[in-house]
Amino acid sequence: MTIYLPIAELSVNIFIILGMGAAVGFLSGMFGVGGGFLITPLLIFYNIPPVVAVATGANQVVASSVSGAITHFRRGSLDIKLGIVLLIGGLAGATVGVVIFSWLRRLGQLDLIISLLYVVFLGTVGGLMLAESLRAMRRASRNESISLKRPGQHNWVHRLPFKMRFKKSKIYLSVIPLIGLGFAIGILTSIMGVGGGFIMVPAMIYLLRIPTNVVVGTSLFQIIFTTAYTTVVQAATNFSVDIVLAFFLMVAGVIGAQYGVRVGQKLRGEQLRALLGLLVLAVGVRLAIELVVPPDDIYSLAIGG
Repeated sequence: MTIYLPIAELSVNIFIILGMGAAVGFLSGMFGVGGGFLITPLLIFYNIPPVVAVATGANQVVASSVSGAITHFRRGSLDIKLGIVLLIGGLAGATVGVVIFSWLRRLGQLDLIISLLYVVFLGTVGGLMLAESLRAMRRASRNESISLKRPGQHNWVHRLPFKMRFKKSKIYLSVIPLIGLGFAIGILTSIMGVGGGFIMVPAMIYLLRIPTNVVVGTSLFQIIFTTAYTTVVQAATNFSVDIVLAFFLMVAGVIGAQYGVRVGQKLRGEQLRALLGLLVLAVGVRLAIELVVPPDDIYSLAIGG
């Protein structure tokens, strides 16, 4: 059974699209990530134009983030004030990112840049996650204790000016690194279609020393509005959001996430990180292979204008 995607301008098998959405939703529920860094490469593998894959993939990130943020808000583990400061940087970064996105599209280099960014990005993150999780599993097998710096300890970031007190997080921190972090995530969201949570969360915990209990919920709060804003701007500027594709991805993703949460609760933290690291590396390697292997059809036709 096939459906026609009006913006992508091609027909696709509806069951493959539903399968992609369900698989990414399952992984999102199991690993606690938005899934944007997985759904975009998968759509590209299925010959969805990268410009459409990036803009449409952000919709699924919005859907999964809303559910998680509401849960954290009810539990009292969401710092609204901190999230708004991050959001200021995120909206500014998303705006700049859309401009860069449009510029690369006009140059005709957008597909290459997106693929290269994903190869570098996924290869680095996946490699670091896999190495860290393997070390953690070795330590666990030897019953070795792990000494970590706790959130709240100070480093050079805490000596920056323009400090603000965040009562919910119980920290007194400069807004400069917060806005800068949000700005960087906003650019990634616009260009790559990712929520950026798996970068933001470690940065907030280990660099900014924000208490872990409010990090995830606050990150999801910022991601909701940044990705939603990016989707609207992409639709208005580049006309690249395919609502039909987005609908099927979100429906399947919500269903898959419910089962992913159940499976994830049965695995230890280091096992989850190792599996996610392998998955991220596999996607990165797959994209890298496509960049160096000659295509079946060397020439292609496109309508300009």
